[in-house]
Amino acid sequence: MGKPYLLIAAGGTGGHMFPAQALAEAMLHNGWRVRLSTDARGARYTGGFPHSTEIVEASSATFARGGLMAKAMAGPKIAGGVSNMAFQMLRDRPDVVVGFGGYPSIPALGAATMLKIPRMIHEQNGILGRVNQLFATRVSQVACGIWPTDLPEGASGTHTGNPVRAAVLERTAAPYIPPGDYPMSILVMGGSQGARILSDMVPGAIAALPDNLRSHIRVAHQARDEDAERVTGFYADHGILAEVKPFFQDVPRRMSEAQLVISRSGASSVADISVIGRPSILIPFAAAAGDHQTANARGLVQAGGAIMIPENVLDVAALAQQITSVLTNPQAAQKMAHAALSTGAPDATERLVHLVEQLAQKETA
Repeated sequence: MGKPYLLIAAGGTGGHMFPAQALAEAMLHNGWRVRLSTDARGARYTGGFPHSTEIVEASSATFARGGLMAKAMAGPKIAGGVSNMAFQMLRDRPDVVVGFGGYPSIPALGAATMLKIPRMIHEQNGILGRVNQLFATRVSQVACGIWPTDLPEGASGTHTGNPVRAAVLERTAAPYIPPGDYPMSILVMGGSQGARILSDMVPGAIAALPDNLRSHIRVAHQARDEDAERVTGFYADHGILAEVKPFFQDVPRRMSEAQLVISRSGASSVADISVIGRPSILIPFAAAAGDHQTANARGLVQAGGAIMIPENVLDVAALAQQITSVLTNPQAAQKMAHAALSTGAPDATERLVHLVEQLAQKETA
């Protein structure tokens, strides 16, 4: 008897591909054969996949981008991709198909639906993406990276969490040093799209802190290249020790050493914060599709691990007030760290593996 065969469908962004990679690694380790179906854009993120992963490109398209001609051709292109994938599945039938979102996942999920092959999807955010919304009621299970996730009526959801990289797992539940009368670290992370407003607001908020508090603070601030010089200059002009870079390679270390994290609430950031367990001030990216970053932050906020400030009420004074409230109350900060940790899912990959293997067993039972 040959190895069981898992077909993973994902594409578009690293947010879809990284959890797909984590599942591929685990299933290969468990003795499965794994194939990834993606498109040319998604293929750019496959460098980290194990070499034994078979990678195929499927024909797909989006109605959301391009001119009238591109949109007119999207339907036929998707239909062609589904037909081609169905033909492949008839020759080499997967035991399970798992979609991670993005338009490149349509051909595999569409073909698996036609052929009644066991299938599930994983959603990284608290609001389903367009493709996952389409298939949520057509799959056996929706594995949810954020809990709670808004699901359509009739969809079956299970909280698995979002898989995090090994460097984060190594710092799971790292001991938290509460704020006090000694050097304290603040980590500022904005993400590639949403970093500008944090560069506009955070330096001013830290400068507005009481002198006896500000003098103890050290800042690690991720800022876009075009903002780095002015942010660095502002911190220097106000006597604040700060390291400003477009990207920190050692975010897990910096997060584990921080007394406070100020961040957008992208799915991966929320996962890292909850697995390591740190108090945070979350500022959801207002332009995120479906306002999914607000949904991402919900679980941490409801647990008491984070403070959320919507963009439309964010200003220097409000942010300074919240920073002060965390860093001048060590007992409350410690409780926030523990609360954040309670929402984490360091075993997210294992939970995904369990769902896949459970689905395969139901098919063979």
